[in-house]
Amino acid sequence: MQVLIVNTGSSSVKLAVLGTGDEQLGSSTLELREGAVTAEQLEAALAELPRVDAVGHRVVHGGEEFRDPVVLDDRVVERIRSVAVLAPLHVPKALAGIEAARKVLPDTPHVACFDTAFHATLPPEAFTYAIPQGWGLRRYGFHGLSHSYATRRSAELLGRAPGRLVVAHLGAGASLSAVRDGRCLDTTMGFTPTEGLVMATRSGDVDPGLVLWLLQYGGMAPDEVAGGLDRGGGLAGLTGDSDMRRVMDRVEAGDPAARLGLGVYLHRLRAKIGAMAASLNGLDTLVFTGGVGEHQPAVRSGAAEGLAFLGVALDAAANEEAHTDTDVTAPGATVRTLVLTAREDLEISAEVRRTLAP
Repeated sequence: MQVLIVNTGSSSVKLAVLGTGDEQLGSSTLELREGAVTAEQLEAALAELPRVDAVGHRVVHGGEEFRDPVVLDDRVVERIRSVAVLAPLHVPKALAGIEAARKVLPDTPHVACFDTAFHATLPPEAFTYAIPQGWGLRRYGFHGLSHSYATRRSAELLGRAPGRLVVAHLGAGASLSAVRDGRCLDTTMGFTPTEGLVMATRSGDVDPGLVLWLLQYGGMAPDEVAGGLDRGGGLAGLTGDSDMRRVMDRVEAGDPAARLGLGVYLHRLRAKIGAMAASLNGLDTLVFTGGVGEHQPAVRSGAAEGLAFLGVALDAAANEEAHTDTDVTAPGATVRTLVLTAREDLEISAEVRRTLAP
């Protein structure tokens, strides 16, 4: 089975065709037009790609209903549309991609794969906010396809179950998950992707009273506050630069704002890894993945320096040289630390094959 992966982001759609052995047979990137990809764009792109037997769509939010991948039909599409309000910047764009792809490939099975599904196993004490329960709001978690793949891949790399596992998906968006026996027990993102770690442009955790003060006394409008937290916060708010590579260059040059930004980033990262370990009653395996997790050895070592009490220690040379899936654990460390390439496409492919299996 050759699977077309449709990964719709905020400004583009990434297409990839994976073969029967999950080798990449072709790829293309399409820019969104007025917030959506068109059937004409997809048709032109697919004419340049190998034939496909199935299509897997990444959907950021599945609400409480969609806890597993699902074959798409008109009824399912409308049910996904009903939860779009939970992720208004993401789900409508994914739905546009789904509609376009179903129009271009009407006789091909389409499967929706949800970033929230991996976190559907959170226990009530982990997904419940201490707010009036009549509000009906809860924590969902995101980046689930990456966390799920990292869980599966870490077992392959270790040759055994990873035990009490913390996955650090560190990219422009960043989140942690606490996993035991393949089941997610805690995560850092919540009702929205803004909760948790410091990210490229998202603030991560802030005091909700701070938001109320800005609205009531700071003279700021809701859209202005939302923009500051989601698009002007994080590393961008701290340093004026959202790219960790440039921040690290400035740190090496002695820039004080960059040093503070990195310090805040690492402080939150260490604290949250510790919290995930507490949810697991210990730690056996730590995984770094995502663009920052894969390519910034100073971030990995900076996090590990504050986690020695948990048994985390990195081999300096292995950490510095790590590029693809590899073990960077120091000799004698009780926690295995892995660096894994993020492959949401492989996880989507696996879910599509599993869902369509006879």
